[in-house]
Amino acid sequence: MDLFNYHRRKSLEIHVGDCPMGGDNPIRVQSMATRPTTDTEGCVDQARRIINAGGEYVRFTTQGTREAENLKNIHARLREEGFSTPLVADVHFNPHVAEVAALHCEKVRINPGNYVDPARTFKHLEYSDEEYSQELKKIEDTLLPLLRICRDHGTALRIGVNHGSLSDRIMSRYGDTPEGIVESCMEFLRICRREQFDNVVISIKASNTVVMVRSVRLLAHQMEKEGMAYPLHLGVTEAGEGEDGRIKSAVGIGALLADGIGDTIRVSLSEEPECEIPVARHLVEHISKRAGHPVIEAHTFKGFNYLSPERRKTNDLRVIGGSHVPVVITPGNADGTFNGTMRPDFMHTGKETPLHAGSHYHIVDQKECPPLPGIFPLFQPDEMGEIDHSEQFLKFLIVEYGKRREEYLECLRKHPEVVVVSVSHHPNPVGEHRALAHELMTQGLGNPMVIRLHLAHGKEEKELLQLEAAADMGPLLMDGLADGLWLTNEGDITNDILADTAFAILQAARLRMSKTEYISCPGCGRTLYDLQSTIARVKEATQHLKGLKIGIMGCIVNGPGEMADADYGYVGAGPGKVSIYRRKECIEKNIPESQAVEKLLELIKKDRQ
Repeated sequence: MDLFNYHRRKSLEIHVGDCPMGGDNPIRVQSMATRPTTDTEGCVDQARRIINAGGEYVRFTTQGTREAENLKNIHARLREEGFSTPLVADVHFNPHVAEVAALHCEKVRINPGNYVDPARTFKHLEYSDEEYSQELKKIEDTLLPLLRICRDHGTALRIGVNHGSLSDRIMSRYGDTPEGIVESCMEFLRICRREQFDNVVISIKASNTVVMVRSVRLLAHQMEKEGMAYPLHLGVTEAGEGEDGRIKSAVGIGALLADGIGDTIRVSLSEEPECEIPVARHLVEHISKRAGHPVIEAHTFKGFNYLSPERRKTNDLRVIGGSHVPVVITPGNADGTFNGTMRPDFMHTGKETPLHAGSHYHIVDQKECPPLPGIFPLFQPDEMGEIDHSEQFLKFLIVEYGKRREEYLECLRKHPEVVVVSVSHHPNPVGEHRALAHELMTQGLGNPMVIRLHLAHGKEEKELLQLEAAADMGPLLMDGLADGLWLTNEGDITNDILADTAFAILQAARLRMSKTEYISCPGCGRTLYDLQSTIARVKEATQHLKGLKIGIMGCIVNGPGEMADADYGYVGAGPGKVSIYRRKECIEKNIPESQAVEKLLELIKKDRQ
């Protein structure tokens, strides 16, 4: 793995209708219909909107034979209208349904966690090696008929592992770990390879971005180790909706795309499915444009573990570094005013002295920085010699990788109280920020490092700013390289938006909880209630509860497993019925939907007393 220079991972080309994936093909974008697959008109309408928005594959839930059979009608209608976009069936629990669906669409997705193994109960099971081998033989016996049908009909297969639906068998042997997630996938892949069936794409998804990124990195590594190069589908499942859903998706997907991993992506938002396509398209374009960039000459720190990185060890400077959560820095006003809901930890006021020094932390350009409490100097690269004369316990120094290298390394050795502000003007800024962090580690320097990203967007492009900042920070945060995030922008986006974006990025990376997080599925034909209005009701009732994670799931397929990371869960149990969870434990079943939000609030209040 070249951490510093962008290259696409080499993968097999597979055939999905007339839209091949992997190999030298562009990264494909896709979405999933939310109408029941028995509703031909509704599905065709949603597919039409997804395709017109730029979607290259359209997926449908196929929970039963009726749904699988009706794919034939949906397929025929779309072809009559002149659409050739490949259709994908999404199957859980029933191998026969997958075999039927493979006759009527271009790709079938199966989930190893529930394709052969029984539904998970979160119970620990004991297997001897012989018994475990027998379980693997069951997988082979069940999978082979599907592979034969797919081979005969030119149907591609997606092996799609969800963190939330790992089987009890896998959980008992490997635990709730990236290793278990990867092995769940590899069991199926080894059968495909043995059968010389290579028209396969793989996905590993989780609502926790850290789990998702580590698992996909490990999967790519394990495949290479076993001589496999199947293409990869990326996504953060149950990302939510609105800004938070977009930022969370960009952090996870961006962390992998930045390393050249990924051949197709889906951004799972709890919104209309066509809304996912522009988000996915911008992420792909933002990362892909760095291809062929000037080479970054750098070396990986020998103690760095890409597959399971730990946070870089840095000096504890009272408010930053050490074990402190990463800080947020934005531009600020000298009068100290801030209109946002979450005030940044530091505000940079440029040459102006803050009027209320000491009430909040400020950063001022060193030439104008007074010796007052709570005000810290910012040094430009050509001002390093002035650091000796500053008596503040904390100082900030702008560093660009490789520029004045000997000078900044010597300065940092001499001044452990200096915080490095890493900046980059390179087409691949992630590579340069990484290069500087690895250089500091190799040199044994513990100076904390803040990543400063400079963007250029007007207020009408707020979403683009958020996506780009999240995608660029994703790999740096996953690698444990940042002690802070400093966003600046050339445009009329306000400082409160920059602060909110930075806090949301840190929360998406599981590094700093600053508000209630909603882990909500995007909805599909299995959803048992109106998802978007339900999310709005739950948010309105709970958004004042800071630091909680609340799962909102349309059905039981991934419900209790995927929201195991959440403190509380609201899961569709049947038409008009909801079950309430505390983590994986179901507290109350089959509540009428009209009472479910109130029951959720009662449980939270009871636990907080």
